[in-house]
Amino acid sequence: MKVDLEHFGLRDVPVDPDTVFTFAGGVAGFPACLRFKIFHQEGEKPAVFWLQSLDDGAVMFPIVAPETLDLEYEIELSDADCELLGLERAEDAAVVIIVYRNEAEGGKIAANTRSPIILNLANRRAMQKILQEVHPTLLYRAR
Repeated sequence: MKVDLEHFGLRDVPVDPDTVFTFAGGVAGFPACLRFKIFHQEGEKPAVFWLQSLDDGAVMFPIVAPETLDLEYEIELSDADCELLGLERAEDAAVVIIVYRNEAEGGKIAANTRSPIILNLANRRAMQKILQEVHPTLLYRAR
C-alpha cells in the first residue's frame, strides 16, 4: 500500500498494512476517514507526530503525547470503549492529543484536550474519546 503525504509534498510513500490504525467511527468531523497511519519526520526523537488519513490524503492531524505539553490527566474508558478498542490490558493503550495553530489567538499552539485519541497498540484499533469534564482547549505559547 502507498499513500501521498500532501502536507509534505511526498508521493507514493510505502505503508505497511500492519501499522495502520482503524477508527471505528472516524475522527470528529471526518466520519469517512477510518484508516490512519502515524508518521514522523526522520532524525531526532520527534515531539510531534502526524496522524495521516489513508482514506483522504488531505486529512492529517499533528498529534503529541500529553506529557510533551506537561499535561497529566487520566481518561476513564467505559466497558463499551474497551470493547470498541478490543483493549484487554491498560499498557496496550496510548493517548495522544491533536494540536493546531489557533489563528484567533495570534497563532498560538492549541491542544484539543477534550477529545483525545486512544490507540490500542496491540491490535491497531483507535477511537477519539469525547470527554465531558475537561476544559475544552488549553493554549500554549510555541517555543
